Amino acid sequence: METTHPTAPLPAREHLENLVADILAEARAQGATAAEAAVSFGSALSITVRLGEVETLEHHRQRGLGVTVYFGQRRGSASTADWRATAIRDTVQSACAIARHTAADPCAGLADPDRLAQDIPDLDLYHPWPLAAEDAIALARECEAAALALDPRIRNSEGGSIATHTGSVLYGNSHGFCGGYPTTHHSLSCSVIAQDHGEMQRNHWYTAARDRNDLETPVAVGQKAGQRALRRLGSRRLSTRQVPVLFAPELARGLIGHFIGAIRGGALYRKASFLLDRLGTPVFPEFMTIYERPHWPKALGSAPFDNEGVATVDRDLVAGGLLQGYVLDSYSARRLGMETTGNAGGTHNLIVEPGPLGQEELLCQLDTGLWVTELMGHGIHLVTGDYSRGAAGFWVEKGQIQYPVHEVTIAGNLNEMFQGIVAVGNDLDVRGGIRCGSLLLERMTVAGE
Repeated sequence: METTHPTAPLPAREHLENLVADILAEARAQGATAAEAAVSFGSALSITVRLGEVETLEHHRQRGLGVTVYFGQRRGSASTADWRATAIRDTVQSACAIARHTAADPCAGLADPDRLAQDIPDLDLYHPWPLAAEDAIALARECEAAALALDPRIRNSEGGSIATHTGSVLYGNSHGFCGGYPTTHHSLSCSVIAQDHGEMQRNHWYTAARDRNDLETPVAVGQKAGQRALRRLGSRRLSTRQVPVLFAPELARGLIGHFIGAIRGGALYRKASFLLDRLGTPVFPEFMTIYERPHWPKALGSAPFDNEGVATVDRDLVAGGLLQGYVLDSYSARRLGMETTGNAGGTHNLIVEPGPLGQEELLCQLDTGLWVTELMGHGIHLVTGDYSRGAAGFWVEKGQIQYPVHEVTIAGNLNEMFQGIVAVGNDLDVRGGIRCGSLLLERMTVAGE
């Protein structure tokens, strides 16, 4: 069994800077009027243990480089995993060939020089975990064993898994910008199956963080996975009805993700969003605020600059329920006659301002309705806002959980759903780039029997 750290050390920053400089120099030599390049390296270990036995053990190492060249306003891109000088030359040549045969686009080009990051803060995103394979296996086993020992009705397992990733990306362009930083991402998860009287229910739990010291313990993850599976036993179906719906935090994040999808520049300039031309208008209730905080230390969504080198900044997307801004990169901003918001590649630490209520208090406010804890399928139409997904959860009466529910569909329209939010919980899920508590919606259609 391998006892040393299986992941490769990151390349020296100077080496990555030299690679980017070589790519940009080659682009100039081949006639490009402007160019941008990114070089990435990643190394990871992932292990899954099922019923105490190692099911998968994988070491991942990947590296790549990508280049985009401009001949005036004609653009071409190419990429490779080969860092040799000949590969760089060939890759740039491919990008140039594409650009020469592409129609000019008046909105194409690098980000404006005055928007590029000048001072790049250290956001404490790099916490490598020198995890030997046998130690990873022991942690995954401990996690799974904690779930299996919880109750004799936990009869089977889909495994305990652990993963650790270390990576670095460096971006540069012909405006003179060159920036990059290393990052880490660690996670631990468990999925088990509870069985009773012929019924089987599966559920899972996971923890994720930049720093291994911020992860939940293996025992805590396993026990939560087991508890979540056990409480699904005895699930029933519902008859079709319209009722209040409470989304658990890990699902509420997805609702906010649909909102972000509807205010992305690409959807807007294509006129493929139900939130087209809604700046300054109410899209959520007056009590809701949604903001972006890209520079939180150690947070999973933090970044000092976006994928174009544009400096990221704190900003409000929603204040007092009113839509304050879109999510734009340079290209989509030009298509819309606006300025980039520093969101090439997505948002960075989006936070829904929490309300005063915890989960138990929200169930009391729900009174009688459906608490949704699982979603299946992807029935979202961003042009119209129509929303329909398979769901499971718990039927609640007078604030008390009555029984688990499965095989139902919840449906509505995102525009009405967003404006029909009546409470935001203080139970924030911080395991991703969107931080959101439970969301209580006034009414949705629940389709069942």
